[in-house]
Amino acid sequence: MVLVGGADVRRLGDDIGRILGMEDIGLSLRSVDEAVLKELRPDILVDFTNPQSVLSNAKTALRAGVVPVIGATGLDEEDQRELRELSEEQGVGAFIAPNFALGALLMMRFAKEAARHFPHVEIIEYHHDQKLDAPSGTALRTAEQISEVRAAMVQGHPNEYEKLPGTRGGEFNGIRVHAVRLPGILASQEVIFGGAGQTLTVRHDTFSRETYMPGVMIAIRKSRGLKEFVVGLENYLD
Repeated sequence: MVLVGGADVRRLGDDIGRILGMEDIGLSLRSVDEAVLKELRPDILVDFTNPQSVLSNAKTALRAGVVPVIGATGLDEEDQRELRELSEEQGVGAFIAPNFALGALLMMRFAKEAARHFPHVEIIEYHHDQKLDAPSGTALRTAEQISEVRAAMVQGHPNEYEKLPGTRGGEFNGIRVHAVRLPGILASQEVIFGGAGQTLTVRHDTFSRETYMPGVMIAIRKSRGLKEFVVGLENYLD
């Protein structure tokens, strides 16, 4: 792989090497626009910014013939629909992963299998207090995958009520989803299943951002020359 450029609107002009604690490497940070991408001619644009920026950046990349590999969560169904349509229009693929951690992918896979036998389930996700969106993309993706094998249903007492609004969390096809935001946490998620006289918990913990890099490298390598819209790193692992 060859790094051909980088972008950060807050540090335009700074050498990438200096930012990484190295000597200057002769590549300075620039903005994301079609002219720059057509000049640099990258195969892949990797984006971990916020949902608002990543949507604009992905559109710019697609129009420039560059495959965006997106790690930012928070893109809703309408955002993804826009990118899918633009991807098809331009004939350029796009890849989105709610989570690049291989352990998180296995957690979601195990949760989907467990849901076939334990339909009563709740999801609790934990992130640092600087995360903007809630629930996380991983939690939503987990709920989506569980819903593929579990019919929507009402959980808990039919007459339950909340003395404090939001206490029971958000709801996705009857699955309750809870988001915790605290300093000292990076990213964790547990999927709790309940059955007669037993519970089953599937949990994944992330302690370092290095966790994501093997998955990111797989996504970059597999997405080169991509011609379709793909969501989920699990599509590259089978």
